[in-house]
Amino acid sequence: MSNLSDPIADFLTRLRNSALAKKAETNAPYSKIKVEIARLLKQEGYIAGYEVDTTGAFPEIRVVNKYVNRTSAITGLKRVSKPGLRRYVGSQEIPRVLGGLGISILSTPRGVITGREAKKQNVGGELLAYVW
Repeated sequence: MSNLSDPIADFLTRLRNSALAKKAETNAPYSKIKVEIARLLKQEGYIAGYEVDTTGAFPEIRVVNKYVNRTSAITGLKRVSKPGLRRYVGSQEIPRVLGGLGISILSTPRGVITGREAKKQNVGGELLAYVW
């Protein structure tokens, strides 16, 4: 195992690379925030499913990619807030991704939620990533 300075960016990169390589599934080291991101992606229809595998020495997240007409449901992922430069937004400053076709993922005091849900709940937080 390597020491990563940004495990969320590593998780998103693994998802992006497996989607571009048309892999059926991808594995990543387990963390609670990665499971919450996977839950959001499943809820919004970007992945087919995910599960936490605890059979090995280190727990892993197994994400099953979703394809529509042999094209990945995930066409792009972008990490926004990084360890070197955190990006926080208020509830009125949450950006729209591709004119509302994509989602923004935020870490808020109410948990990891989409930008649309954060606007409904009138809460801001750290802008983690864009998915489209």
